[in-house]
Amino acid sequence: MTSYSRQDVIRILQISSRQLQGWERANLIPQQQTYSFQDLGQLRTLRGLREDSVSAASIRDSIVAMKAVAGMTNPLLEACLVRRGTRLAFRHHGAVVDPIRRQLLFDFDRADGPSATSEPYPLRRPGAGNARGIQDRFLAAVQAEEAGEKQRAIALYEEILSMDANYAPAYINLGTLHFHLRQFGQAEALYRRATEADPGYVLAFFDLGNVLDELQRPDESIAAYRRAVALAPRYADAHYNLALAHERRGERRNALRHWQAYVGLDNRGPWAEHARSQIHKLLSSEKLGIAWRADGYIPRRKGLAALALVAPQPRIS
Repeated sequence: MTSYSRQDVIRILQISSRQLQGWERANLIPQQQTYSFQDLGQLRTLRGLREDSVSAASIRDSIVAMKAVAGMTNPLLEACLVRRGTRLAFRHHGAVVDPIRRQLLFDFDRADGPSATSEPYPLRRPGAGNARGIQDRFLAAVQAEEAGEKQRAIALYEEILSMDANYAPAYINLGTLHFHLRQFGQAEALYRRATEADPGYVLAFFDLGNVLDELQRPDESIAAYRRAVALAPRYADAHYNLALAHERRGERRNALRHWQAYVGLDNRGPWAEHARSQIHKLLSSEKLGIAWRADGYIPRRKGLAALALVAPQPRIS
């Protein structure tokens, strides 16, 4: 059999007609009457994600972002989808792509040597002549960090920058080494250089916000986090740090907005619990009142006032 009907798909995947229609309405898959074997693979992936409570919005946003950054027609067929914590990524051509943050992750699950936490770097390619040498040195530097060989890692990152002065990932990782050594001035300079080398590099602005926060420069820190959110609106960690920064400044309404954004993006684990706790405290505060507004009305009926509120939504005032 080379094609499958809708009823075949429902039977094989053990899903309901409503589920299939829901995926179509959410623009996760196109509406069609017959499906190929590849389509079945795509649908199995969607079923697994939904069973793991990954929201349709998160899946859709990742697919759209992957199309934009990688030029793919159908990422679920052209790449292998993988989970990275609360986010979705795609394995493609030997690299793991986080499309929302426009970054590549080293695929340590497939690399030789000790495993490590993936350090993201942006979707950019250095000059062809140096590409292989830079990639080899970058991987070696990350592995040196994981082995606790900080000075060797620093030397490797500096060597990379001598080969390519605009290689933003090396600035970021070198800055982070100085950050952990509490050399915040050097870390700031390196993070700023990363933002100049690649203005679309989300992690550069996020890390810059972190070091500016340590340097107790809240206005600049908030500006850096906001830039990260502007580049990647679904970057949950940036929303979390923005909420903290606004709370420290007593800007409760701004803090509330970013706490709510964080919970909408990452609703599991201790950080989500803390965010929900802060939302509750802020909404319970005497200085924050809730005004209710209606987004529509129903016609007058006997015994009722001319307007009745429908689907009230809270607005902070």
